Amino acid sequence: MRLNFKVAKKTLGTNTSKTNIVAVNGCCYGRDNTPDKGDYLKLCGQEFWSFISGDDDLYVRIIEPLDEEARKKDEQFKIAFSRQINILTSQFIDEFCDSGNIDWISLLQFVSSRARPQKVTKIAKKP
Repeated sequence: MRLNFKVAKKTLGTNTSKTNIVAVNGCCYGRDNTPDKGDYLKLCGQEFWSFISGDDDLYVRIIEPLDEEARKKDEQFKIAFSRQINILTSQFIDEFCDSGNIDWISLLQFVSSRARPQKVTKIAKKP
């Protein structure tokens, strides 16, 4: 990041001789009591949101709309996640279970054999 900031400052500095270029690492939350890192500024939380918007209170006001969107996406995520768990569970049962019991030999061959067998061969248990 420091190298990228230096390259950007150098590149921009050659095009505009009178512009003071300051690299900023912005963090959406938190605080840093020593923002001057030498090559760049690290602005966190309220300082960051105020820097990009000019509004000292944006960091508080932005939370409600973000929360609403997150709740909408969270429900969609839970539905998709549950569906995927069901699909994977069904595939696992179909491929690696026999009468509800895990066929450990088939599973072991699937994850550890040199080549994945097309049809897993069951090894007879020794008496």
